[in-house]
Amino acid sequence: MAETTEFELVSPERLVMSASVEMVVIPGSEGDFGALPRHAPMITAVRPGVIDVYRGGKVSDRIFVAGGFVEVTETRVTVLAEEALAVSDLVAEEVEKRVGAAVEALQEADSDAARHLAERGLAVAHAMKDALLARKAH
Repeated sequence: MAETTEFELVSPERLVMSASVEMVVIPGSEGDFGALPRHAPMITAVRPGVIDVYRGGKVSDRIFVAGGFVEVTETRVTVLAEEALAVSDLVAEEVEKRVGAAVEALQEADSDAARHLAERGLAVAHAMKDALLARKAH
């Protein structure tokens, strides 16, 4: 049996996942990285994208996160996500509405703070759209 690490994914609403896993691939702020058992301790930001959870030698779960932070220790990976949902739960029409709303918010931004918030929303919406397109390709 493969060595495992504990993985927890928490969103503001709920505990999304808590499981023993072989590996988790996380969209870090500096690029994707895999966290395995006995990983060197680290804390880093998570960019909008998909977390791939490996169990049984293959990807068992794919979860979209809108960003957040991850703490990795030798025995545990904890992701605190701004928003999280299974890639399989993404709905094309809702994602397109979200992209449209983000574009509109960016066009209506009347301050640097509003523009920054709208740009962040647009980046999340585009990452969600990319996750949906990747799901269809598999």
